Amino acid sequence: LAAARLIQEATGLEVIIHFTTRDRNLMALQSELIGAHATGIRNVLALTGDPPRLGDYPNATAVWDVDSIGLIAILKRLNTGKDWAGTSIGRASRFFVGCAVNPTAEDIDLEVERFRRKLDAGADFVMSQPLYELETLERFLDRVGAIPVPLILGIMPVQSFKHAEYLHNEVPGITIPRSLLDRMERAGESGMAEGLAQAREFLSQAKQYVAGTYIMPSFGRYEQVAELVKAL
Repeated sequence: LAAARLIQEATGLEVIIHFTTRDRNLMALQSELIGAHATGIRNVLALTGDPPRLGDYPNATAVWDVDSIGLIAILKRLNTGKDWAGTSIGRASRFFVGCAVNPTAEDIDLEVERFRRKLDAGADFVMSQPLYELETLERFLDRVGAIPVPLILGIMPVQSFKHAEYLHNEVPGITIPRSLLDRMERAGESGMAEGLAQAREFLSQAKQYVAGTYIMPSFGRYEQVAELVKAL
């Protein structure tokens, strides 16, 4: 939260904080959100959070008093001036609440069902997991129908064949299509340029379906992101 506030002050741009329910109980969730609002944070991406066993601290304890759907409901309740228990917080907050969606989920029926519940809970915008092919996006949109809030497409340019393999096999929520794996393998030492070219192509194809994009730099390569932004 402190980093988000510093970035917002330094750039003059609104930030979106990624807020998970994994590490905080219900009281701590509300306390941190109210504190964030007091410092000027308004945009919150509500996330459940990956299990600790998938990270560097596999023995850590997860809390999960609520999941991302419950967090969306809490944020919308705060926007009415009340906490989860119905107690007044003095004044209404003005959170703009986002949710995540994974069009490549293995259990797509569950993903679609949870996505609809997030919308019903009051999500104001949607951010997708990183995607790499138009067919996946179109198939998901056909499945869910019209989305009544802005959809922001996730982009993470791949750097090499090895990087693409790692994302596909080791990172939850990311699926690299076979066509891109083959393309990156053929690219060899030109993998970084090829990954950037693929991201440009995909964004050009997908822009008709989305309200915007967010781009995640790999290995701190922000200059690559800047190149991609210039091409938009």
